[in-house]
Amino acid sequence: MMSSTYTTADLRNCAVVGHAGCGKTTLVERILEQTKVIGRMGSIEEGNTVCDFETEEHNHQHSLTSAIVHADVDGKRINLIDTPGYPDFIGQAFGIVPAVETVLVVVDAQKGIENVTRRMMKLITEERQPSAIVINKIDGCAGAGEKVEELISAIRETFGNQCLPINVPSSDCTSVIDCFTSADGDSLFSSPADVHSALVDQIVEVDDALMEQYLETGEVSSEQLTKTFTRALTEGHLIPILFTSGRENVGIAALLSAITEHFPSPTDFAAERFLVTTKETEDGEATPWTPDPSDESALVAHVFRVAADPFVGKLSAFRIHQGTLETGTSVHIDDERKPVRLAHIFQLQGKEHVEIHKAVAGDIVAVAKIDELHYNGVIHGDTPFESITVRPVPQPKPMYGLAVSPAKRGEEGKIGQAMTRICEQDPTFVVERDQTTNEMVMRGIGELHLRIVIERLRNQFNLEVETAQPTIAYRETITTKAEGHHRHKKQTGGAGQFGEVYLRVEPLPVEHETGFEFVDDTFGGSVPKQYMPAIEKGVRMVLSDGCVAGYPLQGVRVSVYDGKHHPVDSKEVAFVAAGKKAFIDAVAKAKPILLEPFVSLEISVPQDYMGDVTGDLSGRRGRVQGSDMLPGGQAVITAVAPLGEVMSYASALKAMTQGSGSYTMEFSHHEQTPANVMAEIVAKYKPKDDE
Repeated sequence: MMSSTYTTADLRNCAVVGHAGCGKTTLVERILEQTKVIGRMGSIEEGNTVCDFETEEHNHQHSLTSAIVHADVDGKRINLIDTPGYPDFIGQAFGIVPAVETVLVVVDAQKGIENVTRRMMKLITEERQPSAIVINKIDGCAGAGEKVEELISAIRETFGNQCLPINVPSSDCTSVIDCFTSADGDSLFSSPADVHSALVDQIVEVDDALMEQYLETGEVSSEQLTKTFTRALTEGHLIPILFTSGRENVGIAALLSAITEHFPSPTDFAAERFLVTTKETEDGEATPWTPDPSDESALVAHVFRVAADPFVGKLSAFRIHQGTLETGTSVHIDDERKPVRLAHIFQLQGKEHVEIHKAVAGDIVAVAKIDELHYNGVIHGDTPFESITVRPVPQPKPMYGLAVSPAKRGEEGKIGQAMTRICEQDPTFVVERDQTTNEMVMRGIGELHLRIVIERLRNQFNLEVETAQPTIAYRETITTKAEGHHRHKKQTGGAGQFGEVYLRVEPLPVEHETGFEFVDDTFGGSVPKQYMPAIEKGVRMVLSDGCVAGYPLQGVRVSVYDGKHHPVDSKEVAFVAAGKKAFIDAVAKAKPILLEPFVSLEISVPQDYMGDVTGDLSGRRGRVQGSDMLPGGQAVITAVAPLGEVMSYASALKAMTQGSGSYTMEFSHHEQTPANVMAEIVAKYKPKDDE
């Protein structure tokens, strides 16, 4: 068993994010090879990299989950978290951000700014997270200095002028030239002197005294610059740009040097990641709280990743924000009063885990087989707070759905258990039971997301499932007043059944709280009061099952105004039947319609594709609400559309924009279904036989 030999100030925690194919995993693999963690570099094609170790990742040759590795460089411990780059798995990258000080945004030098690049930079800006941009694959840029310079301009236009290179590729792209401490070299573009000057100008702006010295003398020492560099980075005043080629080992030493010398340690940057309440808190409202990594009195950590390990079972990775943790320590999870003992602590190196004795504030470690732990769970010691929770990072809402059922009868329970375990590991995957259609529906970010879930069910749980598009949850309603009547009379020898009901229906306002009212407007005892609940029961049976196309009925006020009863034959069952049939009669006369769910869409695409996207939305009965032009040739389109027309929109948008578009979708409201669509749905409906 090992103990950490480093301090909190020695730690550097970095997330490696970027669009699929930009070379993140290869970059991390090269870092591990250069720091002697591994003797030989693996490759994506051979399926033997440290970070991509799952069966599905080998099959698709892409990262599909986050992976944690570490390396020691110049007395510093670097924790790196490699993240998936497909847009369908961006939620995993989002969830990693609170666990690190610095986010390395990797950009393909050939492809430039891509969908995930933009979305990650947007989150980083909103979360005020220190970040750096790594332009990778520069080995293919020799002789293309103009193109690389255009990429730098696009990055600065899109993400801000605080994005500045701290090194530049050599003219043949076989090395990089350090522009932070020197200003000489044969560079691919610009001049190292100009890059150095711009960098110094940006850095000194965060320190008034240093800026005054620089303006007076024109000089500033490298020691002063190094100290102020970290401050500029943590304050968001500087986003350094570095150049690398993971495959050809270009710029890796410079990247490691920047991480160890300039990037913040946990003692340099701590965000308000937690919300707490105390005994003095009024109305139980939580307030933001920033942990102190130098405070060893109380442990505070948060779980940012949950995985199923084939050897140790449930494996929960967490970041220690405050205090220290030793094996055998008893801790609390969330607001639970009962302590949980952590018998073993692990450091992760891809799929490998090494047990350690102690972990310090700022470290990233894991524990196994603790069922109470979950994504965004808080592990803590005895704190002065009544409650402590993590402020969640906004996640994309899972809207792409598939109805799922077992391929073999009797495996419904097994599938439910497997789905629950997958939900624990993925914050953007949910499973729900649609009460209207009685379908089990799994929802994710896109088609690929759910395809991988199906593969995991097969590979990890030995389960085969059948899928289909979920049934659209239409609603029925009426548009005018009408009256209905039914006499229920049944004679079978002996006591019979009798009940007669007259009622009226009228539409309720859309904003009505419950969408249904039942009123007794009878007088003179035409229907005894004890039978009124039976009539309402019959009416409610129609509300749940519908009477036009089999969908729930809403927005109706029912008034019973007359009826007849028999002193011997009248029973509750008779008035249930009479109320039901009278209601169906009234609804049929009240010009019933179908309502379909509409969703609001926010679609981000390059401006060149705006015409294609808006035209496609019109063809789906959608309505464009507006559009905004963003820096870097990007546009955001807002629209509403029927859910039934955009069930597979992820695939359509991907095809229209060559994979560069993204969207979010949320339920908006219900609207009347067009007559032709309603006619098709009604024609397929087969009412249940009541008799």
